[in-house]
Amino acid sequence: MSNATHTAEDSITEYVTAMIGGQLFGLPISRVQDVFIPERMTRVPLSSSDVAGVLNLRGRIVTAVDMRSRLGLPKSDLGRPRMAVGVDLKGESYGLLIDTVGEVLKLADDSREVNPVNLDPRMAKMAAGIHRLDGQLMVVLDVDRVLEIVPDMLAA
Repeated sequence: MSNATHTAEDSITEYVTAMIGGQLFGLPISRVQDVFIPERMTRVPLSSSDVAGVLNLRGRIVTAVDMRSRLGLPKSDLGRPRMAVGVDLKGESYGLLIDTVGEVLKLADDSREVNPVNLDPRMAKMAAGIHRLDGQLMVVLDVDRVLEIVPDMLAA
């Protein structure tokens, strides 16, 4: 019996939820390093609009990626500071700029569905599936795909 319980626990993924442009997103908690409010960001000359700038976070240089721009959404007019979710990829630190951070959700892996055909193509390119929650859709972000083009943009 405890073997069955252990197997069931293995099929649960925890997600840090975030709102971007009114859409709920989930990032696997295993990929999240920290959540912070970015301060004193320095714009990178000639960088893509997806790169909001760089900042110093506890001695690390962090590239801030504007998720609204990355998803093709208009700039935020919320009038409050944006938040960032810190992630790492290949030893580099990134901060994904989001509107607000939500709660941590534990969801069964078998409730995750493939991307629906009518999902916005810009979201679908960075999504690892969806979860249908009470009255809303949570798009699961694939951090590797979100950051896939960032090194190319920085080199350009």
